[in-house]
Amino acid sequence: MSSDTATVTNPIPLTAKDFVTDQEVRWCPGCGDYSILAQVQKVMPALGIPRENIVIVSGIGCSSRFPYYMNTYGMHSIHGRATAVASGLKAARPELSVWVVTGDGDSLSIGGNHTIHLLRRNFDINILLFNNQIYGLTKGQYSPTSEEHKITKSTPFGSIDHPFNPLALAMGADASFIARTMDRDPKHLQAMLLRAQAHKGSSFLEIYQNCNIFNDGAFEIFTEKSSKPDEVLFLEQGKPLVFGATQNKGIKLDGFKPVIVDLAAGASTDDLWIHDDRDFYKAQILIRMFDDPKLQGHLPRPFGVFYETERACYEDSMKLQIEEVIAKKGKGDLDKLLRGNETWVIS
Repeated sequence: MSSDTATVTNPIPLTAKDFVTDQEVRWCPGCGDYSILAQVQKVMPALGIPRENIVIVSGIGCSSRFPYYMNTYGMHSIHGRATAVASGLKAARPELSVWVVTGDGDSLSIGGNHTIHLLRRNFDINILLFNNQIYGLTKGQYSPTSEEHKITKSTPFGSIDHPFNPLALAMGADASFIARTMDRDPKHLQAMLLRAQAHKGSSFLEIYQNCNIFNDGAFEIFTEKSSKPDEVLFLEQGKPLVFGATQNKGIKLDGFKPVIVDLAAGASTDDLWIHDDRDFYKAQILIRMFDDPKLQGHLPRPFGVFYETERACYEDSMKLQIEEVIAKKGKGDLDKLLRGNETWVIS
C-alpha cells in the first residue's frame, strides 16, 4: 500500500456488507464466533476508516480464521505470534488501524510472552481475545483459562492446572485499556468494540465466546435470560454498581472487600461503589471479583471497561527517538554500528 492511503476518503459511506468477503465461513453451526464477526462488521463503518487502512492479524485457532471473513487487509500468521506480527506492522505503518484476533490458547499459552510485551509496550493496537476456555480447533483439550478439575480429552481425570484470569494478566502487564464483553450480547459487544478502537494505546478486550461443540454452556449463566440479571454486573462510568432483575441489588466496598447489599430492603444507593475506570486500585478488585468465591462470597461477574489510562504509544516514542537522533547526529552508519565501540587489531 502507498503511504498516502491514510488521507484517502470514501466517497460512498461504507456498510457492514462492505466488510463481508466471498469466503465461506467455516465455523461450526452455533459457534459464538459468528456473532463476534457480525458485530465487528457492523461497527467498522462507524469508525470512518477506509478498508485499505484496516488490518486484521490472527494466530492459530478457530478465531484465527477471522481475516478470511473481513474485507480488509489481513494476515493469518503463526501460533501465538499474531501480536509480534502486528507490533512490527504498527511500528512500520503507524497510520494503520491494526486488530489482533486471538483465542485463549493462542494468546495465553504459546503466545503468552508476546501478548504481555505488546501490552507493556503499548502499541496502538486492538486485541480481541476470544475466550471459550477450551482448545476448539484441536478438538477439545483444556486451555490456560479452563477451570480446575475440567475433564477434557487431555485431562481425563480433571485438570490440576490453576487457570489464568486474562484481565488480571493484562493488568499485570500494564495494559492501558482492559475490558470484557460476551458473544451473546450484541449491543454491549458493539459498544466495547467502539470503546477499544477509540482508545489510544493497546486495548485488551476479552470476549466470552461459546464453543458449542467442545465446551457448550461454559458461560450460560451469564447469557441466559433467567440467570443473567443476577449474575452479570455491567460497569458504567460514573454510575453505582447495581444489578438484579429489578435493579434491586448493589455493591459497596467494605474496606477492600466488595459486598452485596439489598436495595429493596432499604440499603441506600448513596453507599454504593461508583465505577471509575480510571481508578487503578479499584480496577484490580473488579478484575479479581470472581477468582475465589469461598473467600469473597458469590458475586456477579463484571462486564464493561475495567480500566483505561493514557500512556505514550511505542510507535510514537520510536518515531520521536529516531527524529531526535537524526537531528543531533545525522543519519546512522550501519557498518559503524555493527563494529561497536570497541575494536581490536590482530597482527
